[in-house]
Parts: sequence; C-alpha cells; structure tokens
Amino acid sequence: MMWWGYGAGPWTWLGPLMMIVFWALVIGGIALVLRAWWKPAPNPEDALSVLERRYASGEIDREEFQAKRDDLTGRPR
Repeated sequence: MMWWGYGAGPWTWLGPLMMIVFWALVIGGIALVLRAWWKPAPNPEDALSVLERRYASGEIDREEFQAKRDDLTGRPR
C-alpha cells in the first residue's frame, strides 16, 4: 500500500483549519447563548428620565407624573 508520504498531500492544512473553525463556532455559540441569557436589568433611572421628559414636554400632568415617579422610585404615596 502506498501512503504517498503521510501528511505531504495538498489537503494537509484542511484538518487543522476545520478544527479551528469548529471550536470558533462552539465558543461563538456559547457566547451568544450567554449573552441572550444574561440581559442586564432595566435601569430605573432611564425610565425616570423618560418620565421627566414627558412631564417637561406636557404629555402628562403633575398628578400622573408624581404617581408614576412614586411607582418607579418605590416612594409611598
């Protein structure tokens, strides 16, 4: 049987390249799953700034602003 010189063929680089591609896909897939799983909690300051902007532009009145602000900050009414 002729082996033609083990590892001397034109496709010698294909095995290591496919291993690198495989592990890159595995690590990338794990990273995507973890990123989707660990989403940061919404920041209450962001909601409060939106509420303040709506109040400043006149979209909501004072009573609605105070009620929503108390809900967001946890203050008793």
